[in-house]
Amino acid sequence: MAVATMGVTVLDCRNPRELAEFYAAVLGWRIDDEDGGDWVELIGPHGRQLAFQASPDHQPPRWPSTEMPQQFHLDLDVPRDQLEAAEAEVLRLGATLLEGDNGGTRDWRVYADPAGHPFCLCVH
Repeated sequence: MAVATMGVTVLDCRNPRELAEFYAAVLGWRIDDEDGGDWVELIGPHGRQLAFQASPDHQPPRWPSTEMPQQFHLDLDVPRDQLEAAEAEVLRLGATLLEGDNGGTRDWRVYADPAGHPFCLCVH
């Protein structure tokens, strides 16, 4: 018997609203900002949630270094024929490319969101 069920995934960052807007644009999810700043949630399909919590001293991970490890990352699925367009859009929204797909030999590319959290666009 399970002890618990999975709830919301939360990213620490300096500016929750700003990071929520980035992921809302990437995922097409709705922003729910009831408390006005220190905690912002995105509401997605099927009850999925992603939240952002204020952490004024947040230090982004240095990927792929172990000096300040990533601790976790998000894998975002993209159809193969839309990977280039998805990359252009996340870069336009403020992401930074950390590692490409090795000339097309891998099915993922690694980016940092505007707060420095690593995430991948993965061919699905």
